[in-house]
Amino acid sequence: MNSSVDSPITAPTTAQLQAQAQSGGLDVVRIRKDFPILSRQINGKPLAYLDSGASSQKPRSVIDAESHYYEQIHANVHRGVHSLSQWATEAYEGAREKVRGFINAASTREIIFVRGTTEAINLVAQSYARPRLQPGDEILITWLEHHANIVPWQMVCEQTGAKLKVAPIDERGEVDVAAFENLLGPRTRLVALAHISNALGTVLPLQRLIAAARTHNAAVLIDGAQAVPHMAVDVRALDCDFYAFSGHKMYGPTGIGVLYAREAILKTMPPWQGGGDMILQVTFDKTTYNTLPYRFEAGTPNIAGAVGLGAAIDYLQSLGLARIAVCEQQLLRYATATLEKIPGLRIIGTAAEKAAVVSFIVDGVHPHDLGTILDADGIAIRTGHHCAMPVMEFFNVPATARASLSFHNTREEIDRLAAGIEKARRLLGPPTATGTN
Repeated sequence: MNSSVDSPITAPTTAQLQAQAQSGGLDVVRIRKDFPILSRQINGKPLAYLDSGASSQKPRSVIDAESHYYEQIHANVHRGVHSLSQWATEAYEGAREKVRGFINAASTREIIFVRGTTEAINLVAQSYARPRLQPGDEILITWLEHHANIVPWQMVCEQTGAKLKVAPIDERGEVDVAAFENLLGPRTRLVALAHISNALGTVLPLQRLIAAARTHNAAVLIDGAQAVPHMAVDVRALDCDFYAFSGHKMYGPTGIGVLYAREAILKTMPPWQGGGDMILQVTFDKTTYNTLPYRFEAGTPNIAGAVGLGAAIDYLQSLGLARIAVCEQQLLRYATATLEKIPGLRIIGTAAEKAAVVSFIVDGVHPHDLGTILDADGIAIRTGHHCAMPVMEFFNVPATARASLSFHNTREEIDRLAAGIEKARRLLGPPTATGTN
């Protein structure tokens, strides 16, 4: 019997329609079934995963794509004439084309597979910046940056004698644009900016910042790790020279990421690593390097990771980036309004334009203790400095608790988070007016 024919079609309930309206039109009940891990329990409680900013969970389609690769077509790429190698190469290069279309790059020659955002930024630091910088040249970043967009520039400044400058932020966690513009000058060679702050959720005003950098002929790199899962990104419309992101934050596998770079710039950059596949010919006297993008992909790549990343792109596009953005903004508004009602809770980072991230502290409760109490109730959040110690220093806090939301989250999970915070306050917070906790 064909159940798809014989089963009656039931109309959605009022509650389901309301849930879809609250989720930008996305069917969250169905979407949650796409993620196997969301059905499990933690400490006997249903998992409420509110830590997508650290690493997103994986839909079944991504898991199956990697599994199919290993079960059916695994072989090394670009190096074999046998069928498996040809199929693996097609899958790998097919994923590169999916990435190109996803961010609207002009050519697959501009798409370099790396381990993640960190490796992408280090590649630019060592292959692009280091050969060009002279003592007294300047790199400009902002106070909002992840350590991955700070430390590589410090290293290259030490290597070249260049100077690292930092644009300040305000109490809302927004970049001081006027100060940023004033820090640009004739020696500014590179501007490196987050698209979205991982610690606070601030969306940087990239169009204005990039336009200002262009008036000084500075190259521009964007750390897009926190942006690509949440909004449509068009690298040509942004007019950036480099854009870096990671697969594991956009529902794809770990250990795979992307560096987009303008082809004209890549042609001027020497390889960062040497080895197999990044060459055309090797003798003991001379090596001729491969064409783009392979010149920057030494050794056997993460083929399965690229295939999984392609599946993640397919999944995101099937939902629609615009609908994802609406859903997550609605969740952000609900979470902000809910948490603001909790006595003693202070939200850190209140930018006018934010991604679905709520970073906060609670009077008398250390973030790590809060995270432990929430975990006992099956609620996963991130606690600590979020690899953004300068942000913590600016707000004079040792750490924050951070709930980073995804389109698969629900208002019920946010309510559970609020209840868990109230529980932590009762256990650990300052005495109430009656003299008890």
